[in-house]
Amino acid sequence: MKLNNIQASEGSRHGRKRLGCGIGSGQGKTGGRGHKGQKSRSGGKVMRGFEGGQMPLIRRLPKRGFTPLSRTTYQLVNVGQLNVFEAGAIVDAVALYAEGLIRNAVDPIKLLATGDCDKAVSVSVAKASPAAAKKIEAAGGSVATTA
Repeated sequence: MKLNNIQASEGSRHGRKRLGCGIGSGQGKTGGRGHKGQKSRSGGKVMRGFEGGQMPLIRRLPKRGFTPLSRTTYQLVNVGQLNVFEAGAIVDAVALYAEGLIRNAVDPIKLLATGDCDKAVSVSVAKASPAAAKKIEAAGGSVATTA
């Protein structure tokens, strides 16, 4: 088999519909658009959610809740994930990002207590749960928080 003699399987390719090419084509006269109305005209489209002038569902339903502008979202790291570092390592945002444990090195990080770390590491994060800090200190490490 070579590139110059490859052919499509029988019936896998169809010719385009020849719209408006006489009665015999089956798509003559109105070209498959039906009779009159907005969708038969050129450029005739209805926007998403349009219900023919009736009040749309999205506007009939009440608005609920709000998003506080001052909310801080933290990237979460568990104590058990810190086992990838060597004993005595300094674990900060850059080190966590390099290991692929967080999405970016800019957003604040919170250390949670799931799992166990048996290596003494120095952790520098924005926040740490009290249980997580206990586990790190029990392993001989230290936790420094900035927030």
